[in-house]
This record gives sequence, structure tokens and C-alpha cells, in this order.
Amino acid sequence: MPLYAVLLLAAGTYAYRLAGPLLGHRLALSERLRHLLAVAAGVLLVALVATGALTQGHGFAGWARPAGVLVAGVLALRRAPFPAVVVAGAATTAVLRLCGVG
Repeated sequence: MPLYAVLLLAAGTYAYRLAGPLLGHRLALSERLRHLLAVAAGVLLVALVATGALTQGHGFAGWARPAGVLVAGVLALRRAPFPAVVVAGAATTAVLRLCGVG
């Protein structure tokens, strides 16, 4: 990618991020809309996690990866330390793949 394209994208991203704090006070959002925006952000996050956990390339990733994500999710909900969550999820996936679960 040419340097000018990278600089243009960087400037656009910076301007977009700066617009929120500078122009946010001009918008009057209802409580219902604020709630819907918060729910929409959660749905988007869940969709990204599901896509990353269940797919690889254009197909199914196998059962080991979703199992690792499930273990990590349960530990995160129980407020386990972040390194323990990551290690447990990765270890679950690795052990299942070692056992041939794919």
C-alpha cells in the first residue's frame, strides 16, 4: 500500500476518533437509544467471538477450539485471573487436539 494511502487512512481514523469527544455534547440521545447502543455493542462482541471460535478460513474450526473458548469463558465469568483464563483455554484446545478431537 502506498505511503500516502496509509497516511490518509491514519488521518481519517484519528479524525473519526476525535469527533466523538468534540461533538458528543451536541447529540441528545434518549435512554432507550443509549440502551440499544450498549446492547448492540455486546451483540457485536459476541458475534466476533463466535466467528473466531467456530471458523477457520471458510470452514468449521473443529471442536477443540470452541471447547477452549468455552473453558476460558467460564473461567472469565468466575473472575479468574486473566493469565489463568488464557492458559486454561489454550491448554484445553491443545489437549483436545492432541487426543485427536480436532
